[in-house]
Amino acid sequence: MRVIPRGERRRAVFLPREGAGGSRDRKLGGMILPVRRTLAAVSLALLPFAAVAACSGEGATTECTIDSCTVTFDRGVEASASILGIKAELVGVDGDSVTLRIAGQQITVPREGEGEADGLSVGVESITQDQVVVKISRGGGEG
Repeated sequence: MRVIPRGERRRAVFLPREGAGGSRDRKLGGMILPVRRTLAAVSLALLPFAAVAACSGEGATTECTIDSCTVTFDRGVEASASILGIKAELVGVDGDSVTLRIAGQQITVPREGEGEADGLSVGVESITQDQVVVKISRGGGEG
């Protein structure tokens, strides 16, 4: 036992607890839990970006949130988009009605109307000479 003279500063020594990893946990000390917390926080922070990145298209532009996507299809081309884990295609436009293929299921929806396909709610927001704007969201029905 060492006698510490008065006035000399004392330092506390913390020894890591032995965990399932044995000597490895002892070497890393208290760093395991903070690293796990940091990884979890980073994953949660990047989740919205992953949802947006999951939306893409040919002849179409997409704007997505976690549970819905607004797709602007170009008319006159084979337009499609991969959104919310499914493929959405513009089949055709007839007056004020739009025919789409959502996850292989064909559906016709009137302008400013709504329909349902593969458990998704499908709404036509606008139809112009050049483009068709459609909003597709989760929770449209039983599927």
